[in-house]
Amino acid sequence: MKPTLAALALTALLAPALSQAADAPISAQQYASVLAGSWRDPANSARDGYRHPQQTLEFFGLGAKQSVIEITPGGGWYSEVLAPLLKDQGHYIAAVQAASSSAYARTSEENLKKKFAADPTRYAKAEVIEFDPKAPVFGKPASVDTVLTFRNVHNWVLADTDRATFNAFYKVLKPGGVLGVVDHRAKDGASLEDIKHSGYLTTAYVVKLATDAGFKLEGQSEVNANPKDTKDYPEGVWTLPPALKLGEQDKAKYVAIGESDRMTLKFVKPTR
Repeated sequence: MKPTLAALALTALLAPALSQAADAPISAQQYASVLAGSWRDPANSARDGYRHPQQTLEFFGLGAKQSVIEITPGGGWYSEVLAPLLKDQGHYIAAVQAASSSAYARTSEENLKKKFAADPTRYAKAEVIEFDPKAPVFGKPASVDTVLTFRNVHNWVLADTDRATFNAFYKVLKPGGVLGVVDHRAKDGASLEDIKHSGYLTTAYVVKLATDAGFKLEGQSEVNANPKDTKDYPEGVWTLPPALKLGEQDKAKYVAIGESDRMTLKFVKPTR
């Protein structure tokens, strides 16, 4: 007996929910074990109180069976958490700027690959891919469940590659896939021209980038908020930890403020 059109329509509507239900949830015990892992750089672990990795990843809906691309992971702060969480049933992919694009990109990629090669127990299944920052492609269309990016959007704004990058996120994600974004949050209504060199962006600007690319905003979290951050420093966000660009000048003041106030945004690629 052939299914009716109504039944097919219902199946299509339920498909994302069924897919999410089939994914293996990550338990509090698994998070605790990974966050306490001996492989983590102690300097990275010391920042958990500012970066809230478990709460952030739970908000984004990370599951153990997902294929996840992290965009420009830098020194691998989140790699140390994501790769071990996904190593048994999922797939962690670190997308790095092509080594030919800059000396910084080349060094970052080399160091990340060394980190992965030195600890196959945690990183044997982790993959590193390169992308051209001026014409980004992150994989085959509709091939991954989740794209995550932490504190990177302001760099793409300065490079004028932000729109192309968000469009590439949309292409690589499966329908129903999640884009998770964390970045330094400017005061509402701030002019982009006034703030783009500060490292801060307005939430409205980032939401527009994503929605213009086709995403829908599913939720916002205050897990990475910091009301002490006044966002008016001589060296922008880099005045605060961990950069502390002013060195010893007013260091105690900036350490007391802590890391930046950040937006934490969850977007979804529509299923139709």
